[in-house]
Amino acid sequence: MTYYKDITAEYEDIEDRYELMVERIRSITKEETVDMRYRDYFVRTGEFLLQLDKVIEKVKSGMSISESCTAGELQQINAALYQDVMPENYETSYCNYEYTRQMFGEKIAEDEIEDIDKREYLFADYLTFLCYEFHGLIAAAFEGRVVDLTVWFELFVEVYGIFEDFPSVKAVKDAIYYFEHDYAEFFMDYRVREKMDPILSFATDIVMECEDGDNSYLYEYGEYIGKNELETEAFLRRMSSEKVASIARTYTEGFRQGFVAAGIDMSKKKHVNIRYSIGMERIVKAAILQFRDMGLEPLCFRYDTNRINRIRMNRIGYVGTPVNKQMDYDHQMDQALFLDRKLMERKLEIMRGAYEKYRYEASVYAGPACIEIFGETPFEPVSKPGQLTLSKKQQELGVEYTNELSQIVNEYIPGDEYSFTIIAYPMPEIGDDYEEIFEQIIRINNLESDVYRPVHQMIIDELDQAEWVHVIGQNGNQTDMKVSMHVLERPETETNFENCLADVNIPLGEVFTSPKLTGTHGVLNVSEVYLNDLKYVDLKLTFEDGKIKTYTCKNFDREEDNVKFVKDNLLGGRDTLPIGEFAIGTNTTAYVLANKYNMVYKLPILIVEKMGPHFAVGDTCYSWSEENILHNPDGKEIVAKDNECSILRKTDISKAYFNCHTDITIPYDEIGGIYSVHADGTRVAIIENGRFVLPGTEMLNEPFKEEK
Repeated sequence: MTYYKDITAEYEDIEDRYELMVERIRSITKEETVDMRYRDYFVRTGEFLLQLDKVIEKVKSGMSISESCTAGELQQINAALYQDVMPENYETSYCNYEYTRQMFGEKIAEDEIEDIDKREYLFADYLTFLCYEFHGLIAAAFEGRVVDLTVWFELFVEVYGIFEDFPSVKAVKDAIYYFEHDYAEFFMDYRVREKMDPILSFATDIVMECEDGDNSYLYEYGEYIGKNELETEAFLRRMSSEKVASIARTYTEGFRQGFVAAGIDMSKKKHVNIRYSIGMERIVKAAILQFRDMGLEPLCFRYDTNRINRIRMNRIGYVGTPVNKQMDYDHQMDQALFLDRKLMERKLEIMRGAYEKYRYEASVYAGPACIEIFGETPFEPVSKPGQLTLSKKQQELGVEYTNELSQIVNEYIPGDEYSFTIIAYPMPEIGDDYEEIFEQIIRINNLESDVYRPVHQMIIDELDQAEWVHVIGQNGNQTDMKVSMHVLERPETETNFENCLADVNIPLGEVFTSPKLTGTHGVLNVSEVYLNDLKYVDLKLTFEDGKIKTYTCKNFDREEDNVKFVKDNLLGGRDTLPIGEFAIGTNTTAYVLANKYNMVYKLPILIVEKMGPHFAVGDTCYSWSEENILHNPDGKEIVAKDNECSILRKTDISKAYFNCHTDITIPYDEIGGIYSVHADGTRVAIIENGRFVLPGTEMLNEPFKEEK
């Protein structure tokens, strides 16, 4: 469904306001009332907005886009909307800060007006920001959200009016700032509703109405449709219904098992958030039917498309392949243009009000069920001179906002009252072996828990005797970590490590714990790693008492760029983060498969974390749910769920959580040894030279024989 009729019924004058803006924009594209330096910007941007009007006109008809257009027309519309920001065209796009600064900066360098360069430089930044935000309106147009288009169109016309007179940077800045401030409630309240209310069924309807033999429905989302989406859809269309249902069952059953393992009553829940990539609709459709059999209705919402709601480059919801990751990277710090305490506090007030408004919906929320994809070429961003960055004060506000927001969300959706599941499959971009790899990933996602359970237990039994664990790298890896373990008061009934099989976190397997921070020291190094859609080369972190002390990588030529890259993206602008998890991955089958197809660095962390020892920086695995009593299959209670940071929730919750958890895995071949070190100095090897050597774990080395 689209929302046009419901929205126009709720906002009585919105159609008149919208039509007034469209007419004004049409005239703007023909006028010559602004300085010639800026005219091209307003003409090109206005023409783009008029393309969105053409989409709205089709939506108003009541027919779906795929019904009102031929296949060729759908492709033309999709290509036209994204043409300007495709990588090959980005160098001359007004979404590109470098290009806009060149157009509005260098051209007036000969002027002698005092500080003119600085003033024009700022014009470029605000206009670039607006152009990028306007591209986020593509989603609103396809969903029929005419209010969104109207208010953004009004802002465009307002800014144009400023440029018709002698343009003032302050006037442009104020127009954008007060837009963000005044319309924050509209956009943020709607976003919370999208996450909670299944009546907003735009994507669910697309999924449930898609038909075999016709891929035109892909274009109804409004996302860029390329090779990954088209070929994924075609591959799954050839798959039998029984096989598709089986794939979905692995995923939905993992979600159900999460409730069982955590001792949470799922019967009280009514809604499940399904996150997926476009092209996976046949699997999602089968999953929706299975979830409905469990009494759960789907919530399918798109990732955030405006800066009011979006945090950095995060894409949480259903997604298409990003059309231009460099562009998204260039814009991840756009809040630097307007973020201040007043705006931050207003957003928090709005979020609390929104969650209170949807209190019931929040109470019956079961959690996210995520289908991730992998296989894209690892993104290595280009660091550009003058890239927007948050000031120190703004970084502190961002951290404060995230912390306060997490407390609000946990108040209405307590972390110990919902569950989740995550599973991943390849995308066609992974290469010619896509279909073969997909089949192998199905096999890996269904490895037998009963086979791994006793082997994991042997590792856990040894690690529970450790005072600390020593992790050493090899083959150029400089890792040398001493990881401090909690003292078990009742070792006969307690354990530090969780025996992780295939439920919420698919595929199996790993054993993991929340280590003590005090006494945890050393260097963590990995040659290449792909974290949160960004590639890190030779990442190196040093720890003192469990917290990051120094950090760098070798992505860029200048060390200051490397340090900034790690701080901005891995640390989220913070000065440090603690270790939240230490784990030993046991899925050697996945590791051998990754090497066979040369795709180690294309796999998602969901799989990579099972392919060697790993450390997570940020929160523990049990954040917001530490009081849940959990047991391993052997009956022992898992007690190592807190560290010196998370325990502060009992005295000062603002210092307990960091609202991030990033796993960093060291491949087996870079591991010289992992040793359980007892209080009396005894050292027991778990892994040496990249292979398991603890008695009873020999079966984990069997897949390595396939490499020979």
